[in-house]
Amino acid sequence: MTTVRTATIKDLDALTNLLDGYRQFYKQPGDVGAARDFLRQRLGLGDSYILVSENGEGALTGFVQLYPGVSTVGLNARWTLNDLFVLPECRDKGTGRALMEAATQLAHEHGVARLILMTQVENERAQHLYESLGWQRNTAFYGYLLDVK
Repeated sequence: MTTVRTATIKDLDALTNLLDGYRQFYKQPGDVGAARDFLRQRLGLGDSYILVSENGEGALTGFVQLYPGVSTVGLNARWTLNDLFVLPECRDKGTGRALMEAATQLAHEHGVARLILMTQVENERAQHLYESLGWQRNTAFYGYLLDVK
């Protein structure tokens, strides 16, 4: 059985390994130290919401991270669902769905008008999950990136 809850500093070690796995999924080099520092900063500043899933034995199996933001046009809050990761051995067991539903519920509880996310074009597994949960592909705007550093 999968349960989802808010991450705490006590989750730092296990969450670090999940974040490192997530980054490697996106072809980044493994760097546990940097992942740990990043998470310690997020948890310390409270500038994101991190939800974790755990199995019946209490081991972390995935996470979702949301960053609060606002929309000038909409005059409301919009959160970016920036990260979703589930351990490979826990996929196709409802873990990703549970994390996404918990993220939606958290946003609802905070009065957030819209959640937004981006995923790689070839990540069809994630796209299928998002669309099965009612997410709609944005066809009205193009996304652009600018590397400043």
